[in-house]
Amino acid sequence: MANKRRKRWQTPGTMPGTLTAHAEASLCPVSLSAIAYDAGSFREWSIPVSQVASLAPPEKGVLWIDVCGLGDPALVQTIGERFGFHRLALEDVLNVPQRPKVDDYDGHLLIVLRESHYPEMAEQVSIFLSAAVVVTFQERVGDAFNPVRDRLRKMAGMLRSSGPDMLAYELCDAIIDGFFPTLEKLGEEADALEDKVLSETSQDTFREIRELKRRLLDVRHAVWPARDAMNELLRDDSGLVHPATKTYLRDCYDHTVQLLDMVETFRDVSSSLVDEYMMSVSNRMNGIMKVLTIIATIFMPLSFVVGLYGMNFDRAASPYNMPELGWRYGYPAVWLVMLAATGGMVWFFRRKKWL
Repeated sequence: MANKRRKRWQTPGTMPGTLTAHAEASLCPVSLSAIAYDAGSFREWSIPVSQVASLAPPEKGVLWIDVCGLGDPALVQTIGERFGFHRLALEDVLNVPQRPKVDDYDGHLLIVLRESHYPEMAEQVSIFLSAAVVVTFQERVGDAFNPVRDRLRKMAGMLRSSGPDMLAYELCDAIIDGFFPTLEKLGEEADALEDKVLSETSQDTFREIRELKRRLLDVRHAVWPARDAMNELLRDDSGLVHPATKTYLRDCYDHTVQLLDMVETFRDVSSSLVDEYMMSVSNRMNGIMKVLTIIATIFMPLSFVVGLYGMNFDRAASPYNMPELGWRYGYPAVWLVMLAATGGMVWFFRRKKWL
């Protein structure tokens, strides 16, 4: 399967802060949902697009707005205006794919990560963190946030009694942990290909190896900068991330390091698969050439014999001109000589373990 690269950059010279949707964004319909909670209350509802302009930060507790689909720049602009998000941050939301990062703006943070959807390409998830509001933007429906929603509904853990920074941490943790199942499946593919390379050297096998390397490269591009982003959150001095939350972020950072170790290991395995494939092809070619060489070598003395007796010397002109042509058993004798030569060479090749 060919790697379809996503070309979504804006036209060079476009004014900074311009909000435009890329061509593929229209394929996913836009939907909004919201969760408002504190230690003693919880509310979850869907938001019609017409009511987005009436949204406001809550007086107490945390408001989480989740936007799926990036096909409506006007909606993104309205959300940004309601909660005071910088236009450059909103531009990064729409201009995907961005490198995972953390940007510090006045009064809010923008966290950009990549979410794994095996076997598809990773999608961008943008998280805005402010004093009482968390807003997430996703490219399409289907995410890793369902466990976080369930904990909020069931009051599990300390999330309901914590601030928006703890919600942002749990969202980041859910995204990063989503790469572990992906890498496990890629590791299983690598193990299966390792066995397949030894028994099969078709072009399909080589294409599967290339596809595995491409997917591992996509994961590396998502995880490597995510490690730097988590480190940036650990060193945040904006006051939006409390010291108690940074303790949990260290665990999130450790997960990115562990993921990178897995990625590099599997990349080494995939590179060795290419070497094993080429070696297997070479060995197979050497085996074919060996068989052909043995066959040609066996037929060399036979060709000599039949070529010798194919010479048209006149026996009547001289008694030395192939006298065996006049023998009673001359023809069977020649056959015995050729069979003996063939048998002797096969025996010799087997003794040398060439055959």
